[in-house]
Amino acid sequence: MAKYLLKRIGYIIVSLFFIITITFFLMQAAPGGPFASERKLPPEIEAQMNEAYGLNDPIHVQYFDYLVRAITLDFGPSFKYVGQEVTDIIARSFPYSLILGAEAILLALSFGVLLGVIAALKHNKFGDYAAMVIAVLGISVPSFIMATILQYIFAIKLQALPVARFESFAHTILPAVALATTPLAFIARLMRSSMLEVLNADYIKTARSKGLSSRVVTYKHGLRNAILPVVSYLGPLVVSILTGSFIIEKIFGIPGLGNEFVVSVTNRDYTVIMGTTVFFSVLLLVSILIVDLIYGLVDPRIKVTDKGAKNNVTSTIKPI
Repeated sequence: MAKYLLKRIGYIIVSLFFIITITFFLMQAAPGGPFASERKLPPEIEAQMNEAYGLNDPIHVQYFDYLVRAITLDFGPSFKYVGQEVTDIIARSFPYSLILGAEAILLALSFGVLLGVIAALKHNKFGDYAAMVIAVLGISVPSFIMATILQYIFAIKLQALPVARFESFAHTILPAVALATTPLAFIARLMRSSMLEVLNADYIKTARSKGLSSRVVTYKHGLRNAILPVVSYLGPLVVSILTGSFIIEKIFGIPGLGNEFVVSVTNRDYTVIMGTTVFFSVLLLVSILIVDLIYGLVDPRIKVTDKGAKNNVTSTIKPI
């Protein structure tokens, strides 16, 4: 177990190195500069600011300086917000994104699993068709379109919920629903197919022949095995939630990290772009590692060996 964790942490470090390197050189290759958008800025002042921020140094000097700072989680000052460090911006905005992402993940998992189970139990019946129609709509409609629809119906027409901003729990409902729609649909379809396969397995038929109730067979024996593919999807789920929050936070005026990233791209604020990219990368890589560890806890047939590899135990072990 320890060797496996060390190996995975090594992979994370190597991945972060390439992410930092690629992000840095992409910023260098981008046309213009962080102060080029200021049309009224005199050339002399722009040259002084480039010198003050070290933008006139050779590229390899800037790269190694940034690499050393990134290792210590010091991403430098913002080019657009005077007197603010990138770490301060991340610390200020990330709690908003964390709350919104947690709500969206909770909605996607709970309702996605519920719809998938209903569709499997009501296979080729009305419940199955209704659940799959909802899933198809969730996949087909992009999150930003869903956000505007929800704003129009629940905020403008019904005036039941706030249209934007982030001041109370009510302000988080619409953006969380818009953010959770697509992953909810994927989970519902994934859970339906997995549940149908499990319900037709031999050990389920054996459990039913022993006189166990449908509830026990479905939730104790069927659901626990069928949910394993959903657990594997948790890593990509975090990715979709975080990347989807960029546009959702912008639409709803939420001062989260995704909104800061969009603003930094517009402002050519290189340090904020690179800092938020590295921060998101750390979250995603760590979340994937956590999901792999959780997968081994949920399914006792899978374990992490001392060789650092995840192996399936032989098929002689009975399903859980």
